[in-house]
Amino acid sequence: SSFGLFLGVCGDEFSVLRSPQSVVFRDGSWPIPGERIPDVAALSMGFSVEDDLSWPGLAVGDLFHRPRATVLVTVKGVDKLALPVKGISYPIENAVPFSLDSVANAIHTLFSEETPVVLQLAPSEERVYMVGKANSVFEDLSVTLRQLRNRLFQDNSILSSLPLNSLSRNNEVDLLFLSELQVLHDIASLLSRHKHLAKDHSPDLYSLELAGLEEVGKRYGEDSQQFKDASQILVDSLQKFADEMFNLYSGNAVVEVVAVKTFNSPLTRKTRSILQSSESETENPYNLAYPYNYNYSVIFNIILWMMIGLALAVIVISYNLWNMDPGYDSIIYRMTNQKIRMD
Repeated sequence: SSFGLFLGVCGDEFSVLRSPQSVVFRDGSWPIPGERIPDVAALSMGFSVEDDLSWPGLAVGDLFHRPRATVLVTVKGVDKLALPVKGISYPIENAVPFSLDSVANAIHTLFSEETPVVLQLAPSEERVYMVGKANSVFEDLSVTLRQLRNRLFQDNSILSSLPLNSLSRNNEVDLLFLSELQVLHDIASLLSRHKHLAKDHSPDLYSLELAGLEEVGKRYGEDSQQFKDASQILVDSLQKFADEMFNLYSGNAVVEVVAVKTFNSPLTRKTRSILQSSESETENPYNLAYPYNYNYSVIFNIILWMMIGLALAVIVISYNLWNMDPGYDSIIYRMTNQKIRMD
């Protein structure tokens, strides 16, 4: 009976609200470097990382029971998300843009012959990347701005169920924000039709980037009623999405939310987006080299044990040769003795 893991954030802060028994987060306010968030995701799934992570927040946990899915939602442009349950939280240090490409590559490499679902999506930037069974599961998912708008005005959209309050269905910025919530709803809905993929042994990855709230803040101001209503609607939608995904994976999923006011990067990605976008490549702010290659210990062990094995083999062979009885053990001496007797 493992619990879901849902990470909420309060202004460049990373909070663990619940976690399965196999993933252990320690209580303490250790700052986590923004560029290492993908490594935390990788380690929690049981993958190795190139640069050793010395962050004490994540304990080793159960090595034989790894989560079957990781869901990471990045929310841009907000200082604080008032998520309902108070849990363990960690401040984010140096909030640079990051991507889960390394985790996606690890899944794709290690489980290429199985059926992993890998979905990376930034709806407002029309950026989408799908691998494996994600292509068949999410082929109906709205990914372009035109598709998103049309999806909102269909009969079974979230517009019919959400209390919009001060938000308007006639304003482009409001519709963009709502269409991102529609994507969250549709991902859980489409996956529920392919439940067998949530039951298999290959791990799945979902990486979503939401910029709609940031646009609402720019359009109306962060003290506006629209921004307050949008923040509350987003919190409720994230909680609902987390619960749905967690239940689909039978309680063995990690659901994370990273909320960052602004990313510390002057670089921007060139895109067709109507929004200001950010470069998602991880940066190394101090330009430090890795202490050593992560294959070091593997190669060291191979060479060490091979040398020990060869040394033992030489000792055993030498001992047996030294103590060999020529008349009994060697066919050469045996043949020679017979010829002498015959003569």
